[in-house]
Amino acid sequence: MSRPVDLLIIGAGPAGMAAALTAAPSGISIAILDDNPLPGGQIWRDGPQAQLPGQATEMRAQLQRYSNIHLHSACKVVALAGPKKLLLEDAERGYVLEYRQLILCTGARELLLPFPGWTLPGVTGAGGLQALIKGGLPVSGERIVVAGTGPLLLASAATAKKNGANVVRVAEQAAFDAVSRFAMGLWQWPNKAVQAVTLASRAYRTSAYVLEALGSDRLEAVRVQVGSRIEEMACDRLACGFSLVPNTEIGKALGCEIRDSAIAVNEWQASTLADHYAAGECTGFGGSELALVEGRIAGFAASGQQEKARELWPERQRWQRFAKRLNQAFALDPAIRKLAKPDTLVCRCEDVAYAELAEHTSWNAAKLNTRCGMGACQGRICSTAAHTLFGWEPPHLRPTFSPARIATLACLDEAEPSSWS
Repeated sequence: MSRPVDLLIIGAGPAGMAAALTAAPSGISIAILDDNPLPGGQIWRDGPQAQLPGQATEMRAQLQRYSNIHLHSACKVVALAGPKKLLLEDAERGYVLEYRQLILCTGARELLLPFPGWTLPGVTGAGGLQALIKGGLPVSGERIVVAGTGPLLLASAATAKKNGANVVRVAEQAAFDAVSRFAMGLWQWPNKAVQAVTLASRAYRTSAYVLEALGSDRLEAVRVQVGSRIEEMACDRLACGFSLVPNTEIGKALGCEIRDSAIAVNEWQASTLADHYAAGECTGFGGSELALVEGRIAGFAASGQQEKARELWPERQRWQRFAKRLNQAFALDPAIRKLAKPDTLVCRCEDVAYAELAEHTSWNAAKLNTRCGMGACQGRICSTAAHTLFGWEPPHLRPTFSPARIATLACLDEAEPSSWS
């Protein structure tokens, strides 16, 4: 078992890095876990074709300057190993890490909802396409449609265009009035207003959403509802995502309260479980600025610097107001929940169609009778879709949380009683 740490942070995105950097001057021992090769999370994902903002580069450099911060990259949480202990695995080994306090900065994932043809090769999430391009996917000369909801659509389209793609349509499901009101209020957050102008696209349409992806062996075209008319356009890729879903699985497994699909926290970013904090998009979607200030508050609070944490409350409130406006403006149109046809697959891992699920009244009943959620993603995609489509409560993720080596699981036998008083 590895040496215990005073503060463990799960997730090295903006919130996780901010938490570590604010707690580090106190001198406590800090470990940061992340399943990516380098810090930055999804928003500051690195890769051959990535262009990191200066803030991300500077925060990475600052992490290296503190001898009491230990970064565990390409590392995943496999299971709980006892009170304040986690079983971890990286490319080389599995081990148990004990901690005194923990900050969950596990971020969020895309909400993917089924529609006819969404399983065709060439169809990805909006954020998924952006990550693929940053990782080196060539898209030069390809015709791309970006669809779904939220500012991520414009960011994904801009990344594709910058790498030589022809973005033929950006389909935003929110209505023009809602998007306009949101845009007109951006004067309160000048940097967001600048971003909106920078990312603006002539291909952008409101009250627009994908009805169907067309093709035989691969995506060839899409049918898009735009207001009262239907457009059909040829394309090579479709990137479609309907906002984000907080990653709460580890928090839920630990015993933290989940409220409104996010980890519930108080003014100190403390969860309902003693010595366990949460920050960033696992507590609700609000953008990198909100994640950064929440991470700083959590870092100060966990390292006993309450007054410094309190000084940041007004800044957090400012970005919480932005998050509220954002989530109101881009709320899902009820029509999006009705796109799937009876034969549309909802669980792609186990080939379970919409009609098979609609016969049941809960996630557990559907899983017992259809094998929905029993594939490689362990229900992360289809249970979230089922929550949106049917209102079913998402399941608790049971260990192991991800595939692991036998040697890693054997480390559980070596775990000793906790040394924390």
